Amino acid sequence: MIRKGLVLSVMLFFFLFPGFSCTNFLISKGATKDGSTMITYAADSHTLYGELYFTPAGVHPEGEMIDVYEWDTGKYLGKIKQVRKTYKVIGNMNEFQVSIGETTYGGRKELRSKAGILDYGSLMYITLQRARTAREAIKIMGKLVEKYGYISSGETFSIADPKEVWIMDMIGKGKEKGAVWVARRVPNGYVTAHANQARIRKFPLHDPKNCLYSKDVISFARKMGYFKGEDKAFSFVDAYAPPDFESLRFCEIRVWSFFRRVAPTKNLDRYLDYVRGNPKATPLPLWIKPDKKLTVQDVMSLMRDHFEGTEFDLSKGIGAGPYKLPYRWRPLVWKLNGKKYFNERSTSTQQTGFSFIAQARGYLPNPVGGIFWFSVDDTYSTVYVPMYVGIEKAPYNYAVGRGDFYHFSWDSAFWVFNFVANFAYSRYSYMIKDIQKQQRYFEDKFVADVPEVDKAALSLYKKSPLLAKDYLTKYSEKQASAVVKRWRKLLIELLVKYLDGNMKNEKGKVTHPGYPESWYELIVKESGDKYLIKPQKKED
Repeated sequence: MIRKGLVLSVMLFFFLFPGFSCTNFLISKGATKDGSTMITYAADSHTLYGELYFTPAGVHPEGEMIDVYEWDTGKYLGKIKQVRKTYKVIGNMNEFQVSIGETTYGGRKELRSKAGILDYGSLMYITLQRARTAREAIKIMGKLVEKYGYISSGETFSIADPKEVWIMDMIGKGKEKGAVWVARRVPNGYVTAHANQARIRKFPLHDPKNCLYSKDVISFARKMGYFKGEDKAFSFVDAYAPPDFESLRFCEIRVWSFFRRVAPTKNLDRYLDYVRGNPKATPLPLWIKPDKKLTVQDVMSLMRDHFEGTEFDLSKGIGAGPYKLPYRWRPLVWKLNGKKYFNERSTSTQQTGFSFIAQARGYLPNPVGGIFWFSVDDTYSTVYVPMYVGIEKAPYNYAVGRGDFYHFSWDSAFWVFNFVANFAYSRYSYMIKDIQKQQRYFEDKFVADVPEVDKAALSLYKKSPLLAKDYLTKYSEKQASAVVKRWRKLLIELLVKYLDGNMKNEKGKVTHPGYPESWYELIVKESGDKYLIKPQKKED
């Protein structure tokens, strides 16, 4: 049985972790250098508190019911029947290396239902406690929403295990109970992504190995007047989530940027008109084959993107300020003189609560094979810390209860990382280099550690799985503690080095770098000769 206190911790997690504008990357087994599968998730919201929850496995009595709460709001939704046995979950990855991520796309507003018990968040985490494979997870999700109803708006899910990676689009049925959905297996050797816009268009109707869908996904669209034509011409996106300017410029553009970085030889510029916001232009493909096989460090880098080197580069322009800050304070859309304008929306964003890379390695026992690379705050300045699936608790500084969104705590990884990042925003082009130096040190070290940690854990696993789990728990705790301790120190170092707008060089000497020349040019352009020091004539 699960202890009452642990159940409460999971409930609190649901209350505090709303999912809004998020980004997921999906990498199949044949697209990675080590033969693992990976999915990523950046959970972005201005009210999201980043922490790592832990749900132990459990055995439950026949007839037990569980309470379901809406993930975004904590609202009580109802009860559903518990299964006899549930599995351990660390973050968004369970003990069988099954992982699930999501992004919300909304879709047709009339399909948002109020009649039901399951929202997208509870659907994910209940499924993780019940599924042994990605394919099984998809079927469980389908059966759950059919039986209990689905009350969220349109959602895209990433679902993976050590062998397969799937992308799934789902949306409710409005006044009817349940949801319609389609899921496609990412071809081996390929990658895909989603970022708050439905992605699956046409799909094979008779290929259950690679495509699963609800029985009424097409017939319901016909009934609602969203689709006319032959079944083979049906497109989920066009029927349930037709793209508009905002869904392309804010959402599909992140998919495009991911594609252009993994496959620079594929001429992704041909889709520029589409991601600039033209729904009639040629849409992005569902997946693409990368130019090279990816490592976990490649994927960490891909999670760090401000559209650098493109026309959308957030580090450019007056909005970036003198120190090339690649963020724009919200709102995303704003008005001036009766006209609407917008800011770019990239994968890296200041409001990320937490992000992860779920790496599943089928050639190792599950407790050793699954690595949940977890981080809090902005992906560009964070550190991905390895949390092995075998761990028996969340590391202290990342666990539920270390502070909250409204109360700072030095024990909270979320607050410590936010402190450093927010301080760096004041002189970003300089300070980010100091931060990335430490970021690279830890992530390089963690990746280098993996073979030895695997070897030690595997040796212990052969003697006793409990010994291996204890070892992995202590390892992840030690690394997490070291990162938070270093980040506290880094904050002090940055304050000392950049005190009062000055900068100390490597010898400790105070220097005055001033503003970049380009910024001085803007000042002169705006003010003319207002600040010009005019030469004085010498008197005879």
